[in-house]
Amino acid sequence: MHPRRATLACALLALAACSPSAAPGAAPPVAQLRTDDEIRDLDIAFFAARVERDPTGGSDLARLGALYLARARETGDPHDVILAEDAARQSLRNRDARNAAAASVLQSSLLSQHRFDEALAIALAARDAEPEEPHLRAAVGEIRMELGQYDSARTDFSDLHVPLGDLAVAPRLARWAEIEGRPDRALRLLRAALAVARREPNLPREQLAWFHLRVGDVELRTGHPLAADSAYLAGLSVHPMDYRLLSALSHSALVQRRWRDAIRYGEQSIARTLDPATLGTLSDAYAAVGDSAKSAEYARVLDVAVSRQPGAYHRAWSLFLLDHDRHVAMVSRRIREELRTRHDVYAYDLLAWSLHKQRRDREAAAAMQKALAQGTLDAPLFYHAGMIEHALGHAETARALLERALAVNPYFHPTQVDDARATLASLRSNVPERSVAMRVASHAERAR
Repeated sequence: MHPRRATLACALLALAACSPSAAPGAAPPVAQLRTDDEIRDLDIAFFAARVERDPTGGSDLARLGALYLARARETGDPHDVILAEDAARQSLRNRDARNAAAASVLQSSLLSQHRFDEALAIALAARDAEPEEPHLRAAVGEIRMELGQYDSARTDFSDLHVPLGDLAVAPRLARWAEIEGRPDRALRLLRAALAVARREPNLPREQLAWFHLRVGDVELRTGHPLAADSAYLAGLSVHPMDYRLLSALSHSALVQRRWRDAIRYGEQSIARTLDPATLGTLSDAYAAVGDSAKSAEYARVLDVAVSRQPGAYHRAWSLFLLDHDRHVAMVSRRIREELRTRHDVYAYDLLAWSLHKQRRDREAAAAMQKALAQGTLDAPLFYHAGMIEHALGHAETARALLERALAVNPYFHPTQVDDARATLASLRSNVPERSVAMRVASHAERAR
């Protein structure tokens, strides 16, 4: 049992033993086993009561903020992220020095809200205070990566020397490996971390489930849906009804065209939380089985769910709208607003795809070069680039890019894989393979 939870359990048992209603000499009451969710909520109530009695401390507020973040991870509720931020800020106001726990909670809550600039300032201060700590340097690199500050992130990650399965560093290095087009390295890092996480007795089950999720996500992005499903199901065996894993299984079933499984897993997921990406998956799955009314209903719920979320716009929602030719001009405006501060490959990919949908393909091609500049091996990027080049009449380049998309992941989308194959069939290019390879190499060099 976690030490904090052990303390709380002892306190509750002591209160029960001292209760006036207990008969002299009677056997102590048998404590019923509680779920992780119930224990966490008891912990929140316990520390919230302590903070109410004494709001001037630092540690109780930091612990309360961490508990709110844990609940936010499990439920997807953005309100808990705000509560975590408030608790961390109050803790730091009370005790600015030697309060790394509150600073960490504040940084995590800001990242959850995509307030990357603010999070970076906190991460830099923490790193500068303890420059020898690898996890603090990795945290800076992670945020710079999200902002698209790739040269700086490369420096941050290049000199990290930690054990292969370091739980704080390995997931960040794995994500960086994906951005750089090294998914095999990402999988090695994540599998090693998962092996370590399995041996960690005090690691919360939702965090162990997250490591399974990350392994599955990389497997799916590299075209191995059965391996992805295996990882997701292993995560569910650890943490049943985890909405993130159910959502991932729904998406995996969708791209494998197992429509009913996509619906089953998706509806189990949204019973826990209205995740926008899952609502989009359900809309597509119902459309595939011919239920246009249900499909439209989930699309409407998706719009409402996103509109009620605080913070930055949701990228999965934006991609769903673009793929279905809905609100294209609005999405394009929102993307440009985000690009004022965040310049990562996926921001440029969304911008390029929105411009393509507006038939502004020369501008789209320029944005797509930036999306491909890091060498990221993600099939939707190559598909978008290929369709833009096809619209511009660049048959050779379009053919090579679409072939690359299908080679990286032939399951990247339930319908766009067919669009890619149909477009390839229509091109019927007779250009020698050497010429095609040279054209693609030139395209990649221009992107860099």
